[in-house]
Amino acid sequence: MFRSGDVGAPAWRTVAEMDPTPYASPGPMTELLPEQVTSVRALDLDPEGCCRAAQGLLVDPEDAFGTSLSPTRLAERNTRSAAALLARVTEFDPSPLDRPRRPEDRVVGTCRHFAVLATALLRASAIPARARCGFAGYFVADKWVDHWVTEHWSPDWLRWHRVDAEIIDLGLVGDPFDLAPTEFLTGGEAWQEIRAGRLDAAVFGVVGTEHWGPGEIRGNAIRDLAALNKVEVLPWDEWGDMPASYASTNDASFDTEIDELAAACATDDPDLLAEAYARFAVPAALLT
Repeated sequence: MFRSGDVGAPAWRTVAEMDPTPYASPGPMTELLPEQVTSVRALDLDPEGCCRAAQGLLVDPEDAFGTSLSPTRLAERNTRSAAALLARVTEFDPSPLDRPRRPEDRVVGTCRHFAVLATALLRASAIPARARCGFAGYFVADKWVDHWVTEHWSPDWLRWHRVDAEIIDLGLVGDPFDLAPTEFLTGGEAWQEIRAGRLDAAVFGVVGTEHWGPGEIRGNAIRDLAALNKVEVLPWDEWGDMPASYASTNDASFDTEIDELAAACATDDPDLLAEAYARFAVPAALLT
């Protein structure tokens, strides 16, 4: 059973001797069109403003549409790039991007889209940022739920701040602009917790489905590694050994590889992250 006190303080809470500036430039999923960058920079947003802007442009289908959502609108959840998300937003409403839209004028997305769009807006504002894939402990009691958040670098605190742009002002956590270590775990951090025996893999998964357990943690650890290499996939993307992992047909050597992946993600070392990603790289077909 989950107990918040069981969670160790992840490495991101320590002062990192690293250069965050590479995360101020976009990757393939967060690169905006020149005119979009101009629009973002004209707003002169701070980190909180970027995350609030992302929240006001997106909507979870259940929050606004219930069962009346058309297949066309639901398909917006498959939008990969932040540039395409902003293009769709401006089709509905060409207002400045920091102006919250009506629910029906927002793009339908998942937690991944909130995290990726916030990351893109931060990067367009020259603020080092990255999306993180893992699990949130604040949606269902005693469960860790599949989720994405954003990190931005604080030059004052010399560390990453974890922000959940989807839940700003919803009162689910003490501070959605600086999540506590007991509130969100990346896939790699979750893996290290269960390998150390501090948490039970059975409490990690996707709400409303049968998808719970080690396969979900391995999958999100791999997606998080990709995001740290600026490749933010969709939550349901699978490649390489991931299908076997979800089916629990992987052998013990794969768990050792996830151990190594999780250790690399905890270091913030660009060389180690690139080396780990070479083993788990996202196929080009998933990026188009």
